[in-house]
Order: sequence, then C-alpha cells, then structure tokens
Amino acid sequence: MSGVTPSVEGMTIAQTRGGGAAATRRAITNTLKGSAGNLIEWYDLYVYAAFSAYFATYFFNAKDPVQAQIDAYLTFALTFLMRPVGSWFFGRYADRRGRRAALTLSVSLMGVGSLLVAVLPGLAQIGVWSTVLLYLSRLLQGFSVGGEYGTAATYMSEVATAKRRGFFSSFQYVTLVGGQVLALLTLVILQNVLSDADLKGWGWRIPFLIGAVASLIVLWLRRTMDETISKEQVAAAKGGEFEAIQPGTLKLLFTKHWKPFVIVVFLTMGGTCAFYLYTTYILSFMNNVSHIPKTQTSVINFWALFVYMILHPLFGLLSDKIGRKAQLIVFGVLGAIFTWPIMSTLAGVKDPFIAFLLMLAALMIVINYTSISAIVKAELFPASVRALGVGLGYAIANSLFGGTVPFIGEWLSSAGHKEWLFTYVTVTILVSLVVYVFFLPNKQKETHLDEDLTPVDPVGAPADDDGRSGARIR
Repeated sequence: MSGVTPSVEGMTIAQTRGGGAAATRRAITNTLKGSAGNLIEWYDLYVYAAFSAYFATYFFNAKDPVQAQIDAYLTFALTFLMRPVGSWFFGRYADRRGRRAALTLSVSLMGVGSLLVAVLPGLAQIGVWSTVLLYLSRLLQGFSVGGEYGTAATYMSEVATAKRRGFFSSFQYVTLVGGQVLALLTLVILQNVLSDADLKGWGWRIPFLIGAVASLIVLWLRRTMDETISKEQVAAAKGGEFEAIQPGTLKLLFTKHWKPFVIVVFLTMGGTCAFYLYTTYILSFMNNVSHIPKTQTSVINFWALFVYMILHPLFGLLSDKIGRKAQLIVFGVLGAIFTWPIMSTLAGVKDPFIAFLLMLAALMIVINYTSISAIVKAELFPASVRALGVGLGYAIANSLFGGTVPFIGEWLSSAGHKEWLFTYVTVTILVSLVVYVFFLPNKQKETHLDEDLTPVDPVGAPADDDGRSGARIR
C-alpha cells in the first residue's frame, strides 16, 4: 500500500521519522501526548492490584480474607480475557480509522471503568450483584487496555525519528510502569494519611476517582495528537481503490503476516510472565510469603519500580546502538538463570532493604525486554496491519501467560507449592529465548518501519531538516 502520509502544519508524519531538530521536537510532542494516555490507562488498571488487599472482602468472601484475595486476583486475571477482544477491535479500528481515534476511544472507556468501581456498592449492600458489576468493570477495562498496548506501541514507533526508535518507543513502558508507580505512590500516601480501617471502609475508592478524572484530561490531550496513517489507507478500509487489500483485518493478518504474528506471541510469552511476576504478584508474595508488613512492601515496590521506570530510555537508546536481538537474548539468558534463585531467596528475606535489592536485580533483567518490547513488535509489521498484529499477538500472550501469574502464584502459594511458579516462569522465558535466537532478524536487516521511509518526487514537497523531501507508506 502506498500514499503520502497525512500532512500536519506543513510537515508530514513520515518526515518526523527522519532527523533534525524540527523532526525531533515533533516526535517528542507526539510521544508525550501518546504516553500520557498510556500512563493513565495503566494507572487505572493497576490501582486494582495495588488496593485489592483493602477491598477484597468488600466484594468477595468477608469471612475468609485469603480466599477473598484469591478471588480478587482471579478478577484481575479476567481483564486479560478481554485483552484479545480489545486488541482485535482497537487494532482493526486503528489500522482502518487512525491511531488517534483508537487511542481516544480507549482512554474514554478506561475512565468509565474506573468510575464504576469508585461508586460501586459492596456485597453487604446489593449482594452478588456487587461482584457481577465489579467483573463487568474489569472486563471493560481489559477491553480498553487490550487496545491501548498495540495502538500505543504502534503510534510511538511511527512518530519516532529513524535513528532513535528504541529510545522514543521505550516511553511506552516508562508510562506503563509509571502507571504502576503512581498507583503505588497513591497507596503509600493513603496508607500514611488514613487508618487501616478507613482504607478498608472507603479510602480504597479514592484512587479510582483519581483515575476517572485523569482520563478526562488525557481525552483532551489525545484529541490534539498527530495522525500517522495515510489517507489512502483509510480509503482502502472503506473500499475504494484498494478494496482487495483491506487493512486492519484478520484476513490480511493471517494470510499475509501470520509468521510475525506467531513470533510476537512467543517472544512476549517469557517477558510478560517475568514482568507480572516482578511488578504485580511480588507485592502479595512479600506480604504473604516473606511476611514483610504491607506498609513496607508498598515502599519497596515503589522505589524499585521508580528506578526501573526511569532507566527505560537508556536501555531503549542502547538498543539503537547494539540492536534489539542482542538485548532480548540478554534478558532470556539471565531470566532463565536467575528467576529461581531470586524468588527463592526473597521467600526467606525479612529485611526490607534486601528485598528491595532482590526486586531491583530482577527488574534490571526484565528491562532488557520491556524497554524494547514495543519497537521489536512494531518493526515486524507493515502499517496496514501493524496495530492489529502488535496488539493481538501481545494480548494473546498476556491472556494465556502473564495475566494469570498473580492468580497462579497466589493459588500455588496457598497450596504450599510456591516454587512451582518459579519453574513455570523460567520455562516460559526459555521458550521466548529460542524465538529471540532463531526467529528475530539481526540489527542490519531493514524493517517495515524503514520501508515506510521511501523517497517521493521532491517537486512540490517541502524538504525536512536532512534535506530529504517527504516520505510515503508502502
């Protein structure tokens, strides 16, 4: 598919992928707008996990806190069931109607889900309907965030300058982790401002209200983002000249691009399991297995995730120098070797500082995957199916593997088999390592994002800072 990319204020989006000061400024602006929404989406998602210990008995079994926590994590896992559906819907929407439209709709639905949880009556007030409505809110947010990942990953990769794609796209996980950091910061603040009884009674509603209000602000920001798909691609989606080549469809994905789709699923498999082990389940693990007090585990998690978050751009920049494949292999090898030792050691740790160091060490392994996760996947697909391919492949891997880690971990721990989880995560990392080594291209190979930058006739086209006339999407 070809055609000149949309022109915004005299400059094509494709030109922002080149170089120069103007291109870099526009890439920064678009990245900030895109990542702000990503931040709030993931904050809205993770406040549930961060505050679940305080509202679990409100919606579930009030007489058995352990079972209530398991039920709460099961509900968290339900969001992952909707991710493939959301990824299909929003990926198709983004490839056919535009990235901006899809991202705006996504953050709107996430805000609705947060507002519903914030005002929902409990089991004592409306009985089982309380649990049912909580399920619905989580399914809605799972649908929303399912579309957020693929579309945001695609957008940040497309607006990045050509030589700094790893750097700019790393901000997807900066803001993804930033959402967790904000959720934990909210938890730490409320734990110090409110009593435990107040947090369990009504204080847990506050972070969901914050998320709903923040979604409105992001909705306004996203309406001013630049678009990255061409008018020709939109026309093709409506029929027109390219009626036989329908962008953003499962038919196009599975007939023309099924190989990169399968690669995305399995390269995500180990990374998503490690990510949710060390960023989500580890909070409960420190509380219930290490027996570190909740107030201390919140602080440990906050600072470890904060350091992890701010280092992502450096690792993204590193990938621009050494290539994505080498970095993923580093994650696969170190993850397979150290997952068991780190988690088994943490199980017997009582010192909060040692627990912090262990968590940070684990995250420094995972960062080799998360810092480049978005760009690695985006580079595998052409523009016509990029959002759908990236989002759906990621969502399937998350639904089958990563999203179930907190639930599986809690269940195995309560059954006295916590070590089985360490083995499970190690095996998934090893499977992904095989993909990194044998199925990913080397640094030198041209990617689909490189192919998006093809010179066009300079007549009538403004030159960018590198002296190059516009670009087009093939």
